[in-house]
Amino acid sequence: MSLHRLSGFGIRAPFRIKTTLCRRLVNPSYLAKCLSLVVPRLPCQGRAPLTSSTFSTQHSTIKPRQKRIIVAVTGATGAPLAVSLLKRLRHLNVETHLIMSKWGAATLKYELDAPNNTPGYLSSLASMTHSVLDVSAPPSSGSFRADGMVVVPCSMKTLAAVRMGYDADLIARAAGVTLKERRRLVLVARETPLSDIHLENMLAVSRAGAVVSQPVMAFYTRPASISDMVEQSVRRVVDLLDLKNEDHDTDEELRWKGFEWGKYQ
Repeated sequence: MSLHRLSGFGIRAPFRIKTTLCRRLVNPSYLAKCLSLVVPRLPCQGRAPLTSSTFSTQHSTIKPRQKRIIVAVTGATGAPLAVSLLKRLRHLNVETHLIMSKWGAATLKYELDAPNNTPGYLSSLASMTHSVLDVSAPPSSGSFRADGMVVVPCSMKTLAAVRMGYDADLIARAAGVTLKERRRLVLVARETPLSDIHLENMLAVSRAGAVVSQPVMAFYTRPASISDMVEQSVRRVVDLLDLKNEDHDTDEELRWKGFEWGKYQ
């Protein structure tokens, strides 16, 4: 039976079906009717229609996220550095997440005077404290949005764990996450003299993207106390985290400006 005869029984030929459908689709009224069946109309309830200016206004009211830094404290000497850094970050309105190892807490008691030598005091300087044994804590995941991490002080044991990717505790795990997410990781390594193993570990983590920053004293600042030397090292760490020190005058005074001939003669 031909296509012409099929049409006599009320069956349209395929090419006629396509032609009719195309004509309807290009008909604006027919297309609007179809859309009204698929997308129900929602009451506006007195709201103004969304425009490009509406979106720009909404986005302009979104506040930028507060800076977030992970601070880890291990058992190497240098507990005053951790205390000073946490104070500095709090002054800069930075959200801090503290992780302290068992030997980090022990060194804190040994190197500082009471009552500022307890884990509780150090925790009071941070926004949040996580157990070093809790490998399920937020810093263990790359989805936890941190702007960087500092291990201060960083023991050679922790350095080796970071180099080998041995995530035995939350400090090593968080450091590994910081590296894999291409975020800034600063290791304030405290050891002297350095063996070949130490140097090779430092080279490896540096190639992986970390910054090894030993707290070397800058005597050109003419420090008058241990506190001055600690503060200078902490300011360098803040620089490495790409954070801005607010006390501009004091900050600029401590920066190297070249030799000033005759100043100290």
